[in-house]
Amino acid sequence: MKHIRNFCIIAHIDHGKSTLADRLLQQTNTITERDMMDQVLDDMDLEREKGITIKSHAIQINHKHKGENYVLNLIDTPGHVDFSYEVSRALAACEGALLLVDATQGIQAQTISNLYLAIENDLEIIPVINKIDMDGAMIEEVKDQIIDLIGCKPEDILLASGRTGLGVDIILEAIIDKIPSPSGDPEAPLQALIFDSVFNSFRGIIVYYRIMNGSLKKGDKVKFVSTGQEYEAAEVGILKLKMTEKSEVGCGDVGYIITGIKNAKEVHVGDTITVASNPDPRQIQGFEEVKPMVFAGIFPVNTEDFEELRDCMDKLQLNDASLTYELETSQALGFGFRCGFLGMLHMEIIQERLEREFNQMVITTVPNVSFIAYTTAGNKIIVNNPTEFPEPVKTERIEEPFIKAQIISKPDYIGNIMTLCLGKRGILVNQSYLTQTRVELIFEMPLTEIVFDFYDKLKSQTRGYASFDYHPIGYRESDIAKMDILLNGEKVDALSALIHRSRAHDFGKKLCEKLKELLPRQQFQIAIQAAIGAKIIARETISALRKDVTAKCYGGDISRKRKLLEKQKEGKKRMRQIGSVEIPQEAFLAVLKLDE
Repeated sequence: MKHIRNFCIIAHIDHGKSTLADRLLQQTNTITERDMMDQVLDDMDLEREKGITIKSHAIQINHKHKGENYVLNLIDTPGHVDFSYEVSRALAACEGALLLVDATQGIQAQTISNLYLAIENDLEIIPVINKIDMDGAMIEEVKDQIIDLIGCKPEDILLASGRTGLGVDIILEAIIDKIPSPSGDPEAPLQALIFDSVFNSFRGIIVYYRIMNGSLKKGDKVKFVSTGQEYEAAEVGILKLKMTEKSEVGCGDVGYIITGIKNAKEVHVGDTITVASNPDPRQIQGFEEVKPMVFAGIFPVNTEDFEELRDCMDKLQLNDASLTYELETSQALGFGFRCGFLGMLHMEIIQERLEREFNQMVITTVPNVSFIAYTTAGNKIIVNNPTEFPEPVKTERIEEPFIKAQIISKPDYIGNIMTLCLGKRGILVNQSYLTQTRVELIFEMPLTEIVFDFYDKLKSQTRGYASFDYHPIGYRESDIAKMDILLNGEKVDALSALIHRSRAHDFGKKLCEKLKELLPRQQFQIAIQAAIGAKIIARETISALRKDVTAKCYGGDISRKRKLLEKQKEGKKRMRQIGSVEIPQEAFLAVLKLDE
């Protein structure tokens, strides 16, 4: 065990984690030259296209140091705020972390929040300044920032370049010298923490774990503590670039197990595996439950595909434990799911993965956050969906979730950031200078306001120089109203939204205008209205297509024309009563892109 090191790499998005991981694998000959490519651990198409890490990946590295062979388990983590749950899971399986900071950008918001996560898990932290070969590298400045942040000595900070491989050998040395080997008792009953799982259509569910105590052999009868189910370990092994089978995985190591489980509900990330013959009934602590921030409905385009979509959601949840969902029905869209996501990027990624990996075409409804409504009868209702919203007469008060937002930027952009955040109902809590060129602003803001496009607007207001991180701070009372969209007097439940009353008029007006562009014209007039309760706050009208019924009349008495026009008028009246308006898929998507 003293030759095992478990570590992960944490950093802000785009600070070079995946590139540094590539160099570590190359330097230790874990990967052959033929298999080598950029972002080698990012095996999803989406990750390569967007240049971001979405899933944390584990890989085992063998390294010889001072004549002894070491086993290093590297878990590469995402940097985007929406995937911080992946980071927390990776940290639970490690003893140490490389804190990576870009020499050209310095410390950013996500660096700080990931660092705090690592400190909470008592990890040994090795600070590394990456991209030192870049023209704009500010090595001394960034060193000072790191010293201020974690209080280390200047000589503890390693300098490296993921692109050229400079300093990688020093990093490997530091990992072996500074990160403690795993503590655990190899003779104790098995205790292994599940930190990830994937679905394989041939082998069933493959579970990734880190052994805390004991060891796991092929053919062992294992038990999952939270579900109490027992299985046989058909195959166990370690994670190289591909899975490598072993007869036994020892204490402190990271590996995989295949038991032929087919039902996704039986595997929970954060669960503990133990041996059925000599079980350790305690669950490993330190795993927090995921708290979804943004809710949206996902519905199949064809209602008969619902069962298939349910299977796909189960499989996707295995691979992404931060996705939560429950059944939902809508008058306009039929059966579907109410899903909870960690943010808008997470929602976009899930939708893309459903389309690419499972060939599911889906409709996503307007995203919203969860509110708490207190009724006059004294009941507390959690509202994740506009249809669950109680009637205004029965509602005493409504509370909405607030977050603490931390924004780090250059002093030049303070004005722009203030304008943006105060316009989004934010309250400035603190403003402090980290260095002469770095200012940190802390706001308390309603989550509703940042869900849609806040991050994009922040980037454009600061020319990309602001980094943003947030965490929830509870619920506060607010003036929230339910805005319905009516087409010819009929509510379209999929377009309803919960919105702050001061915003409702503008939002309703924009939405009606957008729908007017997108809805196809009919033979009858369509009234598009936005309403709060019985009060109409915005209206647009799509005029009817007029068929020229008098074209066949040439000359003759005017009464002939009048008779035809009267007949047409009657027909239109009847049509308006029974005619229904088809809403195209673009109309639902348009709501998401209103401010563009």
